[in-house]
Amino acid sequence: SLQAFRRPWMQPMQTLTLPIEDNLTLSAEEARGMGALLAEDFNQAAPFPHIVLDEFLPPAVLQRAVRGFPAQALTHDRMFKMGYAGQNKRQILPEDCDAPTRELFWFMNSRPMLQFLEGLTGIDGLLPDPYFMGGGFHETTKGGLLGVHADFRVHEELRLQRRLNLIVYLNEHWEEDWKGQLELWNRDMSVCVQRVAPILNRCVVFRTDADTWHGHPDPLNTPEGVARRSMALYYYTASAAIHEEVPPHGTVYVPRGSDAPEVQREARKMHNWERARDWLPPVVYRRLSRWRYR
Repeated sequence: SLQAFRRPWMQPMQTLTLPIEDNLTLSAEEARGMGALLAEDFNQAAPFPHIVLDEFLPPAVLQRAVRGFPAQALTHDRMFKMGYAGQNKRQILPEDCDAPTRELFWFMNSRPMLQFLEGLTGIDGLLPDPYFMGGGFHETTKGGLLGVHADFRVHEELRLQRRLNLIVYLNEHWEEDWKGQLELWNRDMSVCVQRVAPILNRCVVFRTDADTWHGHPDPLNTPEGVARRSMALYYYTASAAIHEEVPPHGTVYVPRGSDAPEVQREARKMHNWERARDWLPPVVYRRLSRWRYR
């Protein structure tokens, strides 16, 4: 389903349910096409490229996340008590969750989801983070907050550039006076352009540039026992500078000394052909390749 609606205090939102099967399958081509339908809305949004999608996950898939959210502290939980940089916040890694929940996180990092996000944003070559650095489940309790910030931009372990955040909220009931709305600020921090309530099955996708300022900086005013919950995933791209460090070439074959003479000749021919790529001008190599395969 795809439907726009307005509220007086926010920009147009969309309702979009990805057609994910209960066993977590989705056509990558269909997913990319659905994302492309919303690409203009995403890229023209203020204060920076983003989109808010309601009813994002089908009910059965959503329930995996709701039921799988661990109520008790787990082995690798990270607790934030850093004031404005994050207060009363808990990060839960998927590796500590039950099997259905781990499968859901794996799916959110899979090719169909990457294709949906590439179609939506126009950013090709997106990569997931298998380490879930900063991601996974998030839980913020009464008095907690996250100051307005722009996210880290380089994954230091993988040497990748961070490009997108995807957040799905898991709060079955939320009152406006509890605070916790996600604020999106303009680039000179003069105006909060968008406030997004963290309601159940609402998804927010946004770019992570140097000045995409966001956060929920007002301390939560929730009743005791009520927390702000979400699942967060971050997506990256590799750098074209890799070609400056590693000369590109295809698969290089070499024969064994025990191979038959005809096998050795074939392997050496393939080896020499691939090495020629490093020395020939690209236009010559392409012409010779067309001749070779004919």
